[in-house]
Amino acid sequence: MSTVDRGAPLRVLIIPSPVVTHLMPLVPLAWALRAAGHELLVVGQPDVMGVARQAGLNAVSIGDRFGMEDVFHSMLVPGKRPIELWGRLDPAHLEHFPPVWKDHSDRVLPAYLELARAYRPDLIVADPMEFNSLVVGGLLGVPVLHHRFGVDAVSEPVRAAARIALRDSCRALGLDELPDPGIQLDPCPPDLQLPGLLQALPIRYVPFNGSGEVPSWLRAERPSAPGKRRVVVSLGTRTLALHGVPFMRGLLRAFEGLRDVEAIATVPGAFRDEIGAVPGNVRMTDPVPLHLLVETCDAVVHHGGSGTVLTTVHAGLPHLVLPQMADQFGHADQLVATGAGIMIDDAAGQNDPVCLRGALEELLTDPGYAKGAWELREAMREMPAPSEVVAGLGRLL
Repeated sequence: MSTVDRGAPLRVLIIPSPVVTHLMPLVPLAWALRAAGHELLVVGQPDVMGVARQAGLNAVSIGDRFGMEDVFHSMLVPGKRPIELWGRLDPAHLEHFPPVWKDHSDRVLPAYLELARAYRPDLIVADPMEFNSLVVGGLLGVPVLHHRFGVDAVSEPVRAAARIALRDSCRALGLDELPDPGIQLDPCPPDLQLPGLLQALPIRYVPFNGSGEVPSWLRAERPSAPGKRRVVVSLGTRTLALHGVPFMRGLLRAFEGLRDVEAIATVPGAFRDEIGAVPGNVRMTDPVPLHLLVETCDAVVHHGGSGTVLTTVHAGLPHLVLPQMADQFGHADQLVATGAGIMIDDAAGQNDPVCLRGALEELLTDPGYAKGAWELREAMREMPAPSEVVAGLGRLL
């Protein structure tokens, strides 16, 4: 393994998997590295180049678009969203390395290796699903740091499956097997994270949900009447794109009749006409960086995506979680376990406006959820900031 002068600037290569929400959690760490004087370069497929530009990071695009949404669409049937087909995540599914990730590795790994050899990094940073980072690091003798997304029910079993699926590829390159990351960072407050995971260093979550203009109405308006509450509804673009429009329509109509409650729902314009009319206390808005919205809200309804969860934990909001697939169920389970929220984890309940309205009323009237959410917020704020973590990297390496 290469040796690093603690006082010298590092050359850091960031290798995200080709999904925008996989690069976003790495951005605050990248900012801290740059602020400390280190050199950074992102290498990835075209899918993540937009986020790299928004974050002000230099990047190299390699290969063709990966298209995670297209991958999911190919696995669904018309009119059925993931939870209606697959239900909860089955842990047994994690024992098999998805062919799409094997194909991703086969397509881009040679070019990643060529670039890395030319760039000569001192450190490789990646998300836990980018296994190419481990191959590149192993072959170059460079330490690899993996930054978890959030509640991590996926990375360890999938890495074990990847070790089997990529064994022949690794041996052909001169590695006995897929290495493990040398350092792992965890942005989850300890009570929110799953127990029993491999050791990771804490890092405070700093929201980065993309960049955008603050809407004028958001700056000008805030519920001012006593008892008036604002709820943000954010299901992510993928939930809507994967046959989720009828689900969103029913969810927004569940707000009808909730007194002194207004909902702000992030809905891209492409889906507005299909959703149709909404109750008078619901405002649909184009997606904006979520951390800008949550500052004005009292509660959140979401799908359990890691960025949404940690951003709203950072804001101290109680949660109604409506998970759809993959690790979203793990996030929902842990929020319920900490007392910070309510979960509806079956398609029938999520499709029932009466069930949804009852959950909303409970979330907004029972002070225990707000208390649990505030405790998570305080625990998150006690974690070391990215700048503190970066300051200790020389010692770690």
